[in-house]
Amino acid sequence: MAGLNPGIELDLEWVQKVKVNLPAVKKRADELKTKRTVKKQWQAAWLLKAMTCIDLTTLSGDDTFTNVQRLCYKAKHPIRADILKELGMDDKGLTCGAVCVYSARVSDAVKALKAVKGEDIPIASVATGFPAGQTPLQQRLDEIKQAVSDGATEIDIVINRTYALGGNWKGVYDEVKACKAACGNAHMKTILATGDLGSLVNVQKASLVAMMAGSDFIKTSTGKEGVNATFPVALTMVRAIRDYYHKTGYKVGFKPAGGIRTAKDACSWLALMKEELGNDWLTPTMFRIGASSLLGDIERQLFHYVTGRYAASHELAMA
Repeated sequence: MAGLNPGIELDLEWVQKVKVNLPAVKKRADELKTKRTVKKQWQAAWLLKAMTCIDLTTLSGDDTFTNVQRLCYKAKHPIRADILKELGMDDKGLTCGAVCVYSARVSDAVKALKAVKGEDIPIASVATGFPAGQTPLQQRLDEIKQAVSDGATEIDIVINRTYALGGNWKGVYDEVKACKAACGNAHMKTILATGDLGSLVNVQKASLVAMMAGSDFIKTSTGKEGVNATFPVALTMVRAIRDYYHKTGYKVGFKPAGGIRTAKDACSWLALMKEELGNDWLTPTMFRIGASSLLGDIERQLFHYVTGRYAASHELAMA
């Protein structure tokens, strides 16, 4: 992942000046979603790129070591070997961007990745009372420290939506900054839970405050809200990233999560990043997609590209 964002002092004047042109944002979002998509070999290349940016995720109440073991194997071997050979990519060492699990499953992920010689794949852990964040701050900080101690190299935190909805941006800043300190050398992704924030103005304010507090990534959603990653929200967030970079010189990554399930969706998200932030953000160090089922459709589309037909259910391992 990219170098750590050290953050800056809270600039409330900047935050309070935030305005969002809602009709313009919606128009641009519709343009991006309906643009002609890439085809043939270019689509295959984009899908492989998207695959390397996936945070392959399991966040279920029935997660066990076996679930995590399967997840880690798939992250290490995301696409069938014969498909990669036909594409001329079998010697590139392609993997998913990371695995993402609950903090209680981090030690399982460490063992599972070691077993498949995937120690170079980052382990991301959700923390801080995910998904609601409605636990005392000290408890949230202790959870971060435990996850890092167990082997997590990335921490996905959630912001205090009560503070955000009440306009207490200093409260949001102070808590995110405390979380960043608790992460130590682990990279921190800050989940804004945009479906809970009520407006795009709040989304942009939360984005700026999270980056000022030192977030290395900002992330749309927990995947548990009623509304998750949408293009208007994404445009608002990536433009906040661009503004922060222009003002501070620090690059912050972006992670949409929740409801991204198809290969076509993945190409649309890559197009958004390329057009709004440029090629520097088209890498796993600056862009991740939080998903559990997306990889299966990417592999299915690559199978179709190579063979000319869609795979039967028994021909592809579960993603």
